[in-house]
Amino acid sequence: MHTEKTYNLCLVVTATMSTVTINMYSSGETAQMRASAGKRKRKNKWFLRKKQKLEQKGQMAGKQKHNHQGSLFNHNQPPRHNREFSKYPKAPTSLPVGTSQSFSSSGSTQSLPSYTVTVNNKEDPKKPKEPMNTKSATAAPGTSSRSNSWKPTTAGTSAAIPAKCFALDCEMVGAGPKGSISQLGRCSIVSYEGDVVYDKFIKPAMPVTDYRTRWSGIRRSDMANATPFSEARKEILKLLMGKVVIGHAVHNDFKVLSYSHPAALTRDTSRIPLLNRRAGFAESECASLKRLTKAILNRDIQTGRRGHSSVEDAKATMELYKVVEEELERSLAAKQQKIK
Repeated sequence: MHTEKTYNLCLVVTATMSTVTINMYSSGETAQMRASAGKRKRKNKWFLRKKQKLEQKGQMAGKQKHNHQGSLFNHNQPPRHNREFSKYPKAPTSLPVGTSQSFSSSGSTQSLPSYTVTVNNKEDPKKPKEPMNTKSATAAPGTSSRSNSWKPTTAGTSAAIPAKCFALDCEMVGAGPKGSISQLGRCSIVSYEGDVVYDKFIKPAMPVTDYRTRWSGIRRSDMANATPFSEARKEILKLLMGKVVIGHAVHNDFKVLSYSHPAALTRDTSRIPLLNRRAGFAESECASLKRLTKAILNRDIQTGRRGHSSVEDAKATMELYKVVEEELERSLAAKQQKIK
């Protein structure tokens, strides 16, 4: 036995200016729609009657009414809570190019500066162009005129180098049997101008068996408040990331840091033939930092019995680099162009 159900369908056509929508509802749904519409209509009539009664009694006088834009305030009179600010004139939101607007407040007239706008991503031709660079760098005699913020030059003269470069020097201590395993004991980083950016004693992960004080200058007392290696490594690598790193036999410093810096951003003063030529050494010779500094800068470093200073060595490395910086960077840029 089959049971058949019959639904009375009501066809509702809603037409707009551009589209026609056809909706089909059951007789039960249309009854609900009529009931809700009637309820809204009765509520609206009640509201209008209530409003009319209040207006007749005069209770609606002085109330702020909606304007044609739906604002809650009458623009002819400022709101009460903000009336103390009404004495200040409202600044214009937009002005034509090269014009100014005047307004008066309490009998005084003030003028606004002219505004410059951009149309179709093109600047106003009447606006004077500012010079690209008004600063002139002056360098002391015997030093490079390039600042720490290197500027890209024309093709074929210099490579596009990051904004900053640092000089790095590390001092090692010994761990393991007879101190045969090199561990990082101190790290110093110097800026292009010679300012100390980083200088800390570092406590290795392995127990120290030889402080190598004669060369490193590190003593047992220096490790009392030393920074743990894992923490110091994060700090150092964060500084070196994306920078040109200069060092003397810098591959040893990278090795003790367990780090590999990009070759294009590395300058090793122990492998720069230009420096050896300036010092009068053979170009293939791997001269020590002490000899190069004495021959080129006429300064003695790594003297005395207190050991080396990583800050002193880093500063000397940066100064040696700056002596041949211009010529070195031009040669490196030429090599890169040949490869391309």
